[in-house]
This record gives sequence, structure tokens and C-alpha cells, in this order.
Amino acid sequence: MRCVCAIAVFFALTACAAQPVPSMLTLCADPRPQVCTMEYAPACATLTAGGQKEYASACNACADDAVAGYLAGPCPQ
Repeated sequence: MRCVCAIAVFFALTACAAQPVPSMLTLCADPRPQVCTMEYAPACATLTAGGQKEYASACNACADDAVAGYLAGPCPQ
């Protein structure tokens, strides 16, 4: 019985390891925000032209048409 359980756990772990890691990037949706509150919750935006830029909040990031999506938190240095 232990052998069967061990094999089942092995296959379950192998299947999990084979799955792609989901991206934590949040995509900006249309319509884009026109007005944002003055909240400071840094967001690291991914630009459509490539690269990253830090914004004061996710709302401010998505208000910029040059932004494709963002990650919560400041951009890595």
C-alpha cells in the first residue's frame, strides 16, 4: 500500500512540475482609466515597446497607453 501511495505522489509531483508557471503580470484592460486616486501602491509596468517603468499605482500604469500590463510592487533595481 505504501508503494502505491509513493508512486501516486511521485506522479502527482511530476505532473505539477511539468505545468508552466503562470505569469503574475496583470494585463491592462480597455477602457483605460481616465482618473486615478492619489494612492501610493507602486506598480512595475511592462511597456508595449519593451522595458519596464515604475508607476505610483496600477491605475496610473494602466492609464498610460504605452503600458501592456503591470506587476504589483516596485520594479527591481
